[in-house]
Amino acid sequence: MTRTSRIFLFTLAAAAGGALLVYLNGVPSIVSRVLTSGETIKIAPKPSPPPQVPVGQVVTRVAARSSEFTGVIAAVKTVELRPRVGGTLESVTVPEGGLVERGQLLFQIDPRPFEIALQNAEARLQRAEVLFSQGETDLDRSQRLVPSGSISTKTFDDALSRKQERQAQMLEARAAVAAAALDLSYSRLTAPIAGRVDKVLVTEGNLVTGASGATATLLTTIVSVDPVYVYVYFDIDEATYLGFLGQTRPEAVGRQGTTFPVEVGLATENGYPHSGTLDFLGNRVDRGTGTIRARAVLANPDGRLTPGLFARVKLATSAPRETVLIDDQAVGTDQGRRYVLVLGAGNKVEYRPVELGAMNEGLRVVDSGLNPGDTIIIKGLVRPGMQVTPNRIAMAPDQRSVNGVANSSSQEARR
Repeated sequence: MTRTSRIFLFTLAAAAGGALLVYLNGVPSIVSRVLTSGETIKIAPKPSPPPQVPVGQVVTRVAARSSEFTGVIAAVKTVELRPRVGGTLESVTVPEGGLVERGQLLFQIDPRPFEIALQNAEARLQRAEVLFSQGETDLDRSQRLVPSGSISTKTFDDALSRKQERQAQMLEARAAVAAAALDLSYSRLTAPIAGRVDKVLVTEGNLVTGASGATATLLTTIVSVDPVYVYVYFDIDEATYLGFLGQTRPEAVGRQGTTFPVEVGLATENGYPHSGTLDFLGNRVDRGTGTIRARAVLANPDGRLTPGLFARVKLATSAPRETVLIDDQAVGTDQGRRYVLVLGAGNKVEYRPVELGAMNEGLRVVDSGLNPGDTIIIKGLVRPGMQVTPNRIAMAPDQRSVNGVANSSSQEARR
């Protein structure tokens, strides 16, 4: 390298060093110390904004406190149709699965044996009546001859005995005729109640056994369809029963002119579209299950409430009052205890334990722990004490969908 080149490089380095000193004069001393000591520069991260979470104000409604139970629908009347007399089925006119009226003919047993038995009984009755008439005539004759001494007193007594015996035989024959006529009527099996009939278990041509008990052949079953009973198995504690139901039993309420309202919904129905009243409450709590049986009666004019269906039953257990309701997804569980996160002062999260009740039109009833006007966090991964950015939405899920459609429509219109 030539001397001229060395002088040029030295001049360039000196200029660069001077520029660096001028730049460092404008930087804080801490940075200068870092540079001179050879330490690594650490720039503090910018603090992240509070997380955004959906929040909503609690809903208040005037509603009665209620409890929900699971029950089963059963018919008011259930009949197992069995023959009272035996014989061969001559005809079957059962509309399987259909509705029948009371007195409608369903089965016909061959009536000929019973017609013959009735004719035989009527013949015996006629013979007994003839003998009784003859006995009356003999007694009258003996009664006229006794005063003159033409016959002995014993003959008169024998005539009286024969007349009384033949009278008893006549009464017996009349009873036999009535029994034979009754058996003949039993050969026609009619519907004892109006309702829906089940399938036929025995077809025509088969021999059926008649009896007055369960040994008779089962032909079919009939259940009434209007009204029906809903049996509810209550899973409530003793304190609740003694505090409310035990003190206001249905029969006591009935004397006061008021009733217990009951709402019922089937498995595929939303809410409780069927209304009824509580008409029966058991007299003891089952120690094995801790439950007590109750029954509500419902109108069933269209026959949709089929016996055997499971039902959801809601029973009001208090007078109507102002009630706080929230979205069910806002409820958390902490070691078996339910809680919600409340939006407090400064948008900070607060922990609030709550006691929950039944569902009411899509929202969960809060018996205690929240006050009207409180704003809660509906969902989000936050913890008590954190500061959040609230995104206010409707508490009811169905209103959120409506609002979402409206917002999307307005945004489309602005485009």
